Amino acid sequence: MLRVKQRYAFRDQQYNGKFSIITFEEFIKIALGAPRVVGIYPEIKNPVFINQRVKWPGGKKFEDVFVDTLKKYGYEGTYLSKQWMKQPAFIQSFAPTSLTYVSKLTNLPKIFLIDDTTMPTQDTNQSYWEITSDKYLDYIREYVVGIGPWKDTIIPVSFNYMRTPTDLVARAHARNLQVHPYTFRNEYSYLHFNFSQDPYNEYAYWINEVGVDGLFTDFTGSLHHYQQWTSPLSVGEEDAYSLLDKIVAMITKFRHP
Repeated sequence: MLRVKQRYAFRDQQYNGKFSIITFEEFIKIALGAPRVVGIYPEIKNPVFINQRVKWPGGKKFEDVFVDTLKKYGYEGTYLSKQWMKQPAFIQSFAPTSLTYVSKLTNLPKIFLIDDTTMPTQDTNQSYWEITSDKYLDYIREYVVGIGPWKDTIIPVSFNYMRTPTDLVARAHARNLQVHPYTFRNEYSYLHFNFSQDPYNEYAYWINEVGVDGLFTDFTGSLHHYQQWTSPLSVGEEDAYSLLDKIVAMITKFRHP
């Protein structure tokens, strides 16, 4: 049985080998068993490699089995539809042919992942420059709701400083494509010097200045805290009135000793 192992040496290694890797269905059941709505964002991982080595029953492909599993647990519906909002899910992949194939099987929203500028697509052998061209974005928008580029291709980095941003986000937004860059990490080795080693500064910049629509992060707790601290809706109306009552009581106490 495969067991988990922390791949980064600078992260906590004490749990290596103690837990088995959960299946896709177990992952889905965790999300559906939560006391609130929890979306999922599964990736069709290395479909070319898997389809070359695994023979699925009935002549099916990896993508067929993947979508069948989603449908089995009720995952269907276009982006932001009532059905989708009950069980949100995005499908992501680095393989454009996989995404176009899956588009025939489900109307769930799909995200085209984009690797480093030196890496061609794993199935069509296209360059980064080709798949981020206006022509290709016009093509792929028929199959996906957005793109998920590595963040250092959106804003190039030199000597750990971010340089002049590209126009990729603007060109994607002009085509109504969302942009969900990856991967945001809290460790100093992954935080560019522009943010003074503060992951919250990094979130603020990408969300407010770059204008991305979503983020892939290894530290979901940090992003959640940032959203709570900065969102005007982070404090419920009852909590707000309760806080005001406490402030009034304090002021009254000092005014009338």
